[in-house]
Amino acid sequence: MSKADWPLFEIFIRSKSGLAHKHVGSLHAADAKMAIENARDVYTRRMEGVSIWVVPSNEITASSPDEKEILFDPANDKVYRHPTFYDIPPEIGHM
Repeated sequence: MSKADWPLFEIFIRSKSGLAHKHVGSLHAADAKMAIENARDVYTRRMEGVSIWVVPSNEITASSPDEKEILFDPANDKVYRHPTFYDIPPEIGHM
């Protein structure tokens, strides 16, 4: 396999323990081990990472923005998810 044929990996870094992993970019590598090593060199040069995830780009399935209404509108009919019917005393402030 030549470098031109290496698969694309999506890179996620967790900057501190307890925080979520964040997508930081993509890179090509021969395998997942090489992707982690390259991601470490490219995306954590200043010791800002505690964990790296690499995911082959072709393994990611995403929704389309065109499907927004189908996926997210059904939540609007569940009033218990949006407790806007409670009266909040003024001394509480913003929640």
